[in-house]
Amino acid sequence: MDATEFRRRGKEMVDLIADYLENIEQRTVYPDVEPGYLRSLIPEEAPEEPDTYEDVVKDIERVIMPGAASPACTELETVMMDWLGKMLKLPEDFIAGTHGQGGGVIQGTASEATLVALLAARCRAVRMILASDPQRPETGITSKLVAYSSDQAHCSVERAGMIAGVRMKKIPTEQSDKYAVQGETLRRMIQEDKAAGLIPFYFCATLGTTPSCAFDHITELGPICNAEKIWMHIDAAYAGSSFICPEFRPLLNGIEFADSFNFNAHKWLLVNFDCSTMWVKKRSDLIGHWQIPLGRRFRSLKMWFVFRMYGLKGLQDYIRKHVELAKEFESLVRADQRFEISADVVLGLVCFRLKGSNEVNETLLKRINNGRKIHLVPCLLSGQFVLRFALCARTTESRHIREAWQLITQLAEEVMQELPH
Repeated sequence: MDATEFRRRGKEMVDLIADYLENIEQRTVYPDVEPGYLRSLIPEEAPEEPDTYEDVVKDIERVIMPGAASPACTELETVMMDWLGKMLKLPEDFIAGTHGQGGGVIQGTASEATLVALLAARCRAVRMILASDPQRPETGITSKLVAYSSDQAHCSVERAGMIAGVRMKKIPTEQSDKYAVQGETLRRMIQEDKAAGLIPFYFCATLGTTPSCAFDHITELGPICNAEKIWMHIDAAYAGSSFICPEFRPLLNGIEFADSFNFNAHKWLLVNFDCSTMWVKKRSDLIGHWQIPLGRRFRSLKMWFVFRMYGLKGLQDYIRKHVELAKEFESLVRADQRFEISADVVLGLVCFRLKGSNEVNETLLKRINNGRKIHLVPCLLSGQFVLRFALCARTTESRHIREAWQLITQLAEEVMQELPH
């Protein structure tokens, strides 16, 4: 949709809203539909090819208005989470429309999803212990609970532990392991903590860490968590969108061992903020913690519109284009002997730096960001100050990559000329 069509469609939408308000007294006060009415009105899966805008707008009246705002709000969310779950090829356990016990819910952010999963895991752990030892005081259990995450995990994971009142231990990672949590490291920490009288109950695995887009080895970690009755939550806030592409789906292998899984559709799947999609294998574990707020917005409408206007193939093409552009930038970096790549380029993030001191790279970053033509956010990897080039914008093209690299190399030349010889 170009700017001209966007203006035209925007005016049409204003007319639609105005007509609704003008004729609102002709509508019933309470919806005259039975619960479950909506699922039979729309397909079971997202379309492969885009639908027309006209068909999408017609379906607002046909599908949504009969149940507005309830039960349409809840039912469309359930179906959209199933659509997306099928696009990701999640195990049947996570799909609400099957005979499984799981399903999806839209959170505001991945931070909320991590906390919600942690609270549910804490309740489950306490419940299981009390089932075998009813006389044990609950405070004596919660004070010994211990959760785990990677030292590369987002700071929101540690914050979730603070809010939930449980200790959160960081699992060390190494550059030689591509900054991924190893199964043996987790196993060793669990055994040490159990020997010290603690109760391991939750592990937050990360697929696509914030610093370098590293992927924890969930095929190793999952069986360990399952054997120890530890809730495994998977945070794939950024990378999760890419799993709709068959070539990137192997990055999610091991999902069958997880209790919950989350990623931000508002990060890389063209759905406006906020829309953080979360699935759980067993709804009954989460039912008291579906979300933090009691009120709900009609966020699934955004998903419905995007999935239909792009189609699965359109969304896959969008992801692939960003990955190709990241690879183009990586090749430019590798061709310049003054620079080095600091982590594997798997998706749309390139971690790179000037060969030299941290101070030189800090100076380069300041020059880049002060120029206000492009903006980079740094990270520390194994003590090295690293620049991060992230492909984020819908309209980014190859020429933008070349222009950005030209600017970076120009400023790098200036910085290096200022170094003492």
